[in-house]
Amino acid sequence: MPSDKSQYRGYEIKLRQEWSNWCANVHPTRSDLPILTQSPLLTLSLSPEEALTAAKHNIDKALGGLEQQNVA
Repeated sequence: MPSDKSQYRGYEIKLRQEWSNWCANVHPTRSDLPILTQSPLLTLSLSPEEALTAAKHNIDKALGGLEQQNVA
């Protein structure tokens, strides 16, 4: 299980349990990053791992997609 706080691409992700599901709040850690105004309930998931993955996907979407990765 991920910790209740994670860092990803300059954002802090805080997981919390809502009812019987998990959701994530996302906050920028630097002033040059956009504030994501999406509801944490958009990341409502059955497990904390799924909520963390959904939050990362939302961050990637807001920042214009995934960074390019070199594959050998």
